[in-house]
Amino acid sequence: MPKRPSIRYRLSFSKPRCLALAAVLLTSLVAQAQSAPRVPLISGGIGMFSSTYEGSTFMQPVIAPVLAAPLGPHLLIESRADLRGLLQQNNNIGPFHGSFTASLEYLQADYIANRHLTITAGRFLTPFGTYNERLTPIWIRNLQDAPLIFAIGTRTSGSSNGVMVRSNLYATRKISIDNTAFFSAKVSDGQFQSARAFGDRLTIYLPSKRLEMGGSFERFLQATPSEKPHRNSAGLHLWWSPWRSPLQVRAEFAHGPHAAGYWIETAYPLTQLGGANSLLGRLEPVFRMQQTFRITPQPGDGLPSADTQQADFGFDYHLPHEVRLNTSYSRTFSSTNGNIWDISLTYRFLFPAWKGAR
Repeated sequence: MPKRPSIRYRLSFSKPRCLALAAVLLTSLVAQAQSAPRVPLISGGIGMFSSTYEGSTFMQPVIAPVLAAPLGPHLLIESRADLRGLLQQNNNIGPFHGSFTASLEYLQADYIANRHLTITAGRFLTPFGTYNERLTPIWIRNLQDAPLIFAIGTRTSGSSNGVMVRSNLYATRKISIDNTAFFSAKVSDGQFQSARAFGDRLTIYLPSKRLEMGGSFERFLQATPSEKPHRNSAGLHLWWSPWRSPLQVRAEFAHGPHAAGYWIETAYPLTQLGGANSLLGRLEPVFRMQQTFRITPQPGDGLPSADTQQADFGFDYHLPHEVRLNTSYSRTFSSTNGNIWDISLTYRFLFPAWKGAR
């Protein structure tokens, strides 16, 4: 089956010391949090995903827990893991064979200096564009597969190790301007791999128009034997939700050293047909159009090897108790055309780590 972006894969825990380090950190956090008046929250999602491409089917059971542990009024510890299995047939014949991967997508400490400045240290989601930070959780994304250009600016892992600074540069009732800058160190050992890079994202939000637009930049500071160092990636994004309408419009454009492309996605919850809890009001049609343009060949960069167009049509149905059913059909147009059928069922959970004092 041709390689295509899908729910993100990670390197498996290959060294015991990574597990030991995570256990020590979590034990320390729990000990500190239990002595604090603020109760940590555990949330996340559980899902079952199925995808069929040209007659070949694979399934993925997924658990994605999230921890948010406040340690005082200015410090917040955040983490998200991804535990998933992969069930697939050999050449679409015979029984399914399974494998398992586990990853820590981020483990970060946020120092909230004031309402205008937050400093983050640790492992965080690379802030390039909007999809990586906002739409990768399995209980949020409208379509099962990530956009074709996902790897531009985020690399294939989507995570960085280093320091990130978020700041609100200017804010009134008419406009808000935010900036996010980061530096990532090179880590090539074990589970927490990342590249040496720095980047910046500037975002402008117009509350009266419910319009957000911005640009991202990343400079990659390391090279492989076949590549040149100091390669740049740039991107633009736009989100719009008109007043008095449930319509959502999201779009991104990205240009990297080896490829460029765009995606635009629209969703329209039918909440106006009897309310959000009605039979039709729970239905949300989704459409996404995307295209990539290959500049130079680069195997293993997570992008299509040839110019590709893809149209995605989906229906999300929001069941009670945070359960959601997602179905979609995608048609890929490239040197090898293909049909993709996806279906998934997800459940979002949220509860305190322990009972707080009254």
